[in-house]
Amino acid sequence: MAKFYATTPIYYVNDVPHVGHAYATITTDAVSRWHRLLGDDVHFLTGTDEHGLKIQRAAEEAGIEPIEHATKTSARFQQTWELLNISNDDFIRTTEDRHRQAVQKLLQKAYDNGYIYEATFEGPYCVPCEAYYTDDDLVEGNCPIHKRPVEHMVEDNYFFKLSAFEDQLTEWLEGDDPSISPTGYRNEALGIVKGGLRDLSITRTSIDWGVPVPWDTDHVFYVWYDALINYATAIGYHDDPDRFDEWWPATHHFLGKDILRFHGVYWPAMLLAAGITQLPQLHVSGFLLVGGEKMSKTGLNKIEPSELVEDFGVEGFRYAMLRNHSFGPDSDFSYEGIVERYNTDLANNFGNLVSRVATVVSKKCDGIGPAPTPDATLASQAEVAYREASKAWDGVQPSVALEATWRLIRETNEYLQETEPWKMDPGPEVDAVLGNALEVLRIVSILATPAIPTAAAEAWRRIGLSGTPADQRLPEAAAWGGYPGGLAVETGDPLFPRFKPSA
Repeated sequence: MAKFYATTPIYYVNDVPHVGHAYATITTDAVSRWHRLLGDDVHFLTGTDEHGLKIQRAAEEAGIEPIEHATKTSARFQQTWELLNISNDDFIRTTEDRHRQAVQKLLQKAYDNGYIYEATFEGPYCVPCEAYYTDDDLVEGNCPIHKRPVEHMVEDNYFFKLSAFEDQLTEWLEGDDPSISPTGYRNEALGIVKGGLRDLSITRTSIDWGVPVPWDTDHVFYVWYDALINYATAIGYHDDPDRFDEWWPATHHFLGKDILRFHGVYWPAMLLAAGITQLPQLHVSGFLLVGGEKMSKTGLNKIEPSELVEDFGVEGFRYAMLRNHSFGPDSDFSYEGIVERYNTDLANNFGNLVSRVATVVSKKCDGIGPAPTPDATLASQAEVAYREASKAWDGVQPSVALEATWRLIRETNEYLQETEPWKMDPGPEVDAVLGNALEVLRIVSILATPAIPTAAAEAWRRIGLSGTPADQRLPEAAAWGGYPGGLAVETGDPLFPRFKPSA
């Protein structure tokens, strides 16, 4: 059984969950669900990043301890992922003891291998980034990411010899094995490496809210160095080397392009420094934009997923996020876009097909679903839909996979419009038409499961099938002819009632 270890970024607890966080997590969830359909052994990790100066200052301003601040915000993320039916197997917090042990173990190895040394750092520091910059990095004196003034820091630190890994990182990024997708982001990481790598400050002495450095407890590791190691922590790096060796080669990190440098350059170098030569695969998405500006900018990160779930339901929101935004490039987010996608794809197409087929089966077949015919035109169309959807899910292109699936739904609705089974007399002809439509619903319920698992399971139940589509295993389950016929088909309320925005 193949393994698939999927990770989201761990989200910084200076902020509550917003739509940008939800997009990254829903995407990782959907791809993980696809791999479960393939029969892969999946481990899906998400969590929160809780150390650093920004958290310490926020807690001080609130008059509470940093751990109390972190715990409250971490709980918000866990509640949001539960609301959105995220199927993570683990939720990690960087304040956990298992993580402290993993950080100290990995960095002790890098230190013992000669890749960490002590020196003094002086230069610009961005608190929101929790990162040092050079003067050349700044844009009109401001942080290039947050577009706000930086602070001048002078501090005795330990440094990581990032510069020692230029050749190994170049070889990894230029190799035949996949490293970073889409390719444009791999080229971006390669450009960073070939542009020359400077050693990095990785500890702080001016704060104590962090993981202590094991060989010098006056220092703590600063936040991004600590945070990246969570991916190793969760599969046993600190205490279960056999489990780590089993899962690590199957690692797939899902992340936004703003943290590409950390994941595509710093993290692999850290792993190499600790003697871990198997490097993860990275899948990088662009920004969600509102009016041309990044979602996470002040004022745009106040759109909470729960607010949209109130209007569109969990599955309507999940589907729109996956279908409306191509994974990789920047894309525009809008409320109107969700309304259009919900009504067109879910209410008018999928929901309408389920309702229409069940109603006609009730009237023409006494509510008993007939079996499909082996030579149906829809059979070849279903084969194409599966092939294209499978290729897209494997390539982390959920929007493309869902378009292939919904094209089959549209083709089936057109098939019903052309054949008009509601006008036929009971008999073999109407049985063939409805059996073929039921078989499409069976296949579509499986293919739609990564995006809308609850609605797909309900469609599956209504056409009389036992278990759930998530129990099926691909590719066999997508083969034409799996609907046995002779099953009771149930009518019911619309799966997706048409949405009418309030005036």
